[in-house]
Formats: sequence, C-alpha cells, structure tokens
Amino acid sequence: MKGAGSLAQRAGDASRASLAGAELPCARRAGRDPRPLQPGAAVHLDPPREIAPGVVLVDAGYVRPKLAACYVLRGGASAAVVDTAASSSVPRILAALAAFGIAPADVSHVIVTHVHLDHAGGAGKLMQALPRATLVAHPRGARHLVDPSKLIAGTAEVYGEARFRELYGEIPPIAAARVVEAPDGFEVDLGGRVLRLLDAPGHAKHHLAVHDAATRGFFTGDAFGLSYREADSAKGPFVFPTTTPVQLDPPALRGTVARLLSEQPERIYLTHFGMLEGDIPSAARQLLAALDEHVRLARAAAPGPGRHAALRDALGDQLLRGLAAHGAPLSREEALAVFGADLELNAQGLEVWLDGQAPKG
Repeated sequence: MKGAGSLAQRAGDASRASLAGAELPCARRAGRDPRPLQPGAAVHLDPPREIAPGVVLVDAGYVRPKLAACYVLRGGASAAVVDTAASSSVPRILAALAAFGIAPADVSHVIVTHVHLDHAGGAGKLMQALPRATLVAHPRGARHLVDPSKLIAGTAEVYGEARFRELYGEIPPIAAARVVEAPDGFEVDLGGRVLRLLDAPGHAKHHLAVHDAATRGFFTGDAFGLSYREADSAKGPFVFPTTTPVQLDPPALRGTVARLLSEQPERIYLTHFGMLEGDIPSAARQLLAALDEHVRLARAAAPGPGRHAALRDALGDQLLRGLAAHGAPLSREEALAVFGADLELNAQGLEVWLDGQAPKG
C-alpha cells in the first residue's frame, strides 16, 4: 500500500448502520447511506459452513459479502442463533438451519450481542419463524426488541422511510413473554452445551459476549473490534476498533477485552467478520493499540466545525498506515471501500465520547 493522503471526501459507499434504540439521538450525524444487496444482483455469498465443532457461520449478506456474520450453534437436539443482522438476512439463516438438518422448532434460543440494527434488526422476523425460541438480550437492550417503535422511528427519520425499508425491512415486535433479559453470568443450556453470557460494555452499555465452553470461544459482537477477511495477510488477521455512537467508553472496552482474555479463549467469533483462531492475545494487543491511537487522535482534534472531517481523516491515515505495516493486499481505494463506513462511524462515536468528557456547566 502507498501513503495515506486525505480522506475527507473519499470514504467509500459500502456501509453498515449500527444506530438503534436509545442511541438514536446521534443518528442524524450519520454520513453514509448503506445500500444492501439487491435481489438478483450478481454477488457471490459463500454458503454456510461449519467453522468449529457445532458452530456454523452464515454470511448475512448485509450490504456486501463478508461484512456481517450470524452464527448457528448446535448442542444435543437443540440449536441457537447468535446475532441476526437485518430482516433481509433471515432467509439465509433459515436456509442454513435447513442445510444442517436443524428444524425451526429445534432452535431454542436467539441471542443478540446488542441491539444495533446490523446485529439485531432481524430478530423479530426470525422469531416469527422459530416457534419455540426464546430471545435473549442484555437487560438494557431487551425492551427495544419488545417495542421497537423508537428504534424504527429514529432510524427512519435518518434515512427516510423508503431507504429504511430497503435496509432493514420489517422489524416486528417480539412478545415480552418470549424475551429473557440476561444478566452477567446468565447461562443457556443447549442440550448440555453451556453458553455463558457476560456483560461486555465499552462499545455499548447493552452489550453481551457469549462464551462457548465447547470450543473455548467467545461470540463478541463488536466488543473485540472488527476484522475483515479482505485485509488478512501473511501476518494473520488485521483487527481494528469499532467505536460507533453513542455509548463508546474506551476504558470500559479495555476492561471487557481484558476480561475476555482472562478466560484464555482459543477462538473469537466476530460479527464483522468471521473467526479469529490461535494467538488471541496478539489480536487483542493489536486491537487495543489501535483503540489507544483512536483516543489520542480524538483528543488531539481541534474543536470546531471542521473537527469531524479532520478526525475522520486522521483515523483513515491510521488505518492505511496499519494496513501497510500489516502487509494487507489492499490498495488505498480498496481499503476505503472496505472500511469507509467504519471510519465515518468511528469518528462519530469518538466525537460523542469527547463531548461527554467536556466539563459540564
């Protein structure tokens, strides 16, 4: 890769939205218009595949291939789904269940790591197809799945009704009787396969991480950053923070990563995207170093109307330097197409965090 250069006007159109529920007051700042895969478009999505014992990765097909993953877990005669992406992803999840011989009635749990729409937007639609499933969510997020009206109204206000429907489709409510709030340490038993849910703040206050003892792995949502397969190199995966609005808390995120590492995981199952396996501590060091640089750049950004563009530029320069040092096989243009929306959202989240640090009164 060559040198960075300014990014203010060059962020790619590929995008993902992750504003939901109580976090929507900041959504008006979103600067990207994610465009989902169109019916009949010539886009290849890999078929669902088993990536670890009893763990099936499903490419959600949200916005582009290999951007958002959903996971199916098998345990005894039961199964669970972790994260749902958008409603348009539900047919792919159901097809994955069928491909692996899992009947809808055999799915006992749908677990969402948090209620951002690229993780939980399809939960209501999926629950309609799974007659015996219980929806499991963080206590701070569950109410937005029982009554998604604020989530829908706020997001539709940002994108417009037509674009909202194109992106997220129908978001039906889930009956409260089918929703369980999962406090820290809550366990889900899949026919003897125990999943333990941990409070995982930092990216959002309503974030969970799901520990699977059978594979010594964590389903981390956005709590362990993102790692797109396009940036893999001979050095392994490239891990980058996701600091979307509006509940970013860098110290809490550091604490969450430390807690996950204390369990000595052998695998991390990312929503964005896929499985990290092997030297997880090294991936964590890469993530936290990049997070620290994000914080440094945010604090160095001069206040004023130009702060957002300047911060986004600085984050983009950080990204491109990191990709070059990693030996990622991406040109500048390719890198911006893959990470452009994340740079925009990361800058937004850091600005909200900065503003929250300012002295009151």
